[in-house]
Amino acid sequence: MMRPAPLPPEAPLAMPEQRFHGNPPGTIETRTVPPGLLAKRLLLIVATAVLGMYASTGMRVALSEDGIGVLDVLLLALFLPLVSWIAFGFVSGLVGFINLITGDHPGFAPIPRPAGTLRHRTAILMPVHNESIEATFGRVAAMTQSVADAGGATFFDFFILSDSSELHGKLEEATWAKLAPTAPIPVYYRRRIQNVGKKPGNVAEWVRRFGGAYEQMIVLDADSLMSGSAMLGMAAIMESKPTVGLLQTVPMIINARTLFQRWMQFATCAYGPISSAGLVWWSGSEANFWGHNAIIRTRAFAECCGLPDLPGAPPFGGLIQSHDMVEAALLRRRGWSVHMVMINGSYEEFPPTIIDHAIRDRRWAQGNLQHLRLLDSAGFHWTSRLHLLIGASAYLTSPAWLLLILAEIAQRLLGVHDAIVEGPPAAVLVVTLLCLFGLKALGVIWVLADRERRRSFGGAAAVAKSAVLEILLAILLAPVTMVTQTKAMIGLLLGIPSNWSVQSRETAGIPLREVLPKVREHLALAAAFIVVGVFDPVLGLWLSPVIAGLLASPWLISLTSSISLGDRLARWGIFATPPSDDERKMKPSGFVGHTIARASAS
Repeated sequence: MMRPAPLPPEAPLAMPEQRFHGNPPGTIETRTVPPGLLAKRLLLIVATAVLGMYASTGMRVALSEDGIGVLDVLLLALFLPLVSWIAFGFVSGLVGFINLITGDHPGFAPIPRPAGTLRHRTAILMPVHNESIEATFGRVAAMTQSVADAGGATFFDFFILSDSSELHGKLEEATWAKLAPTAPIPVYYRRRIQNVGKKPGNVAEWVRRFGGAYEQMIVLDADSLMSGSAMLGMAAIMESKPTVGLLQTVPMIINARTLFQRWMQFATCAYGPISSAGLVWWSGSEANFWGHNAIIRTRAFAECCGLPDLPGAPPFGGLIQSHDMVEAALLRRRGWSVHMVMINGSYEEFPPTIIDHAIRDRRWAQGNLQHLRLLDSAGFHWTSRLHLLIGASAYLTSPAWLLLILAEIAQRLLGVHDAIVEGPPAAVLVVTLLCLFGLKALGVIWVLADRERRRSFGGAAAVAKSAVLEILLAILLAPVTMVTQTKAMIGLLLGIPSNWSVQSRETAGIPLREVLPKVREHLALAAAFIVVGVFDPVLGLWLSPVIAGLLASPWLISLTSSISLGDRLARWGIFATPPSDDERKMKPSGFVGHTIARASAS
């Protein structure tokens, strides 16, 4: 068998670096703006403001019973943006729930069309960095076969874009050499000697060398999986709507094994569609890019998305870490529309443990905080600026919640009359509980409202048990996340950048002894809150959910990392999720696994 060509003939495409300031570039006409989009956004903003002001007014009235002091002002200054933040998410999700429960499909619905309707070629890009050989090439084999089965063999090429080390790269290349001749569509492999610019640099290098030969590119992560029908459908939509620059799918979680993964998979399947439908409803043609499981018009990306380094040193200068959101804003700046679509056939894996998720989250925190420097970029659509602000705010809220708690404690310790702890205003309780748990309740209602959907989750009883356990675990995890993200923020402010390490996708569980050193700050803060509670039992009762979560953090992290516990709950019907036909059909075959094993051993 002849060795396949590692790469096709080059087709260079210019990709100039963009400027964030100065005169913005010219734009094309955006032709896919949904009707009434401005009214939708105004409704979202007004509803958020009403809920936020209602709760804040109740807080202000309670605090002013004995006059407004400095700590009262601080409490109000922290409370208003925090309650508005959770209110925004609730209102957006409520709209999504209404859309889903009434059968109104949000956004474009790419329906697979006959392959004969396609006119242009599409490249599928999978950037990898020291990933599992078997898992990576198993996904490649599954996706190439799925594309061929859907009738797209003559229109799609697959590129494995490696930034792996030399040793790992040799294993990758050997596996590719065994796999490529048997693949039903062309599969190419390229490894960069120098890992310049991380993933965005990897993709940009491909665009400049080969992008001219492809009208579209589908960008994946190493843990991504997409069905051939989904990819053909997205390509067909891009060809039928020439001003669309990017279509972002909403991936569902697959291959969940640990308790943490199964928990997140259930939450994503039960509550995620509501939030996603709401996001699609108001983002319209100014949607976001999540960096993977999306199709992008290659020439639009090339002309708009060459990323410069930010001035200054890391963590807030240098390489733009969360490049995807910036690329979406740059596309929209030039007039290309960016849409989000909710379709079947788009999947990804989730970090196996809370610790692995925290490591990834810290990298995202650094990237999203960099976006604050880009809010004043020339020519950005105001919705793109809102996306950037929301992304950054997601990591600013944790320190803000902790400051709110500490301000409340200081108020009590100083002997200031505190109506909040002694008797929280009804407005504060109603809005807070509604925003924190309302979406979960709506998700359960949505699941139970349809017989087939209810059955796919294991039945009503299984849904109820899963929802109760998910809420309890979420309550315990919330203070853990608060401290973890606050610690990450302090590290970034001290100038400590995040590491771009290989993401762990498999685990055998984390023993308790290994967890304890990683939660020292959590346990220390819990001890401090317990001491406060001893001197002020009322305040201690108010802090009890936070204390419980922090004290339980070692066991929460260890137990949720367990595969055996995850499997046991699955046998009991806990955290059951709808089975995916695509996931079953696209499992690597035994032949592929054997081929990969032989290549790795040789």
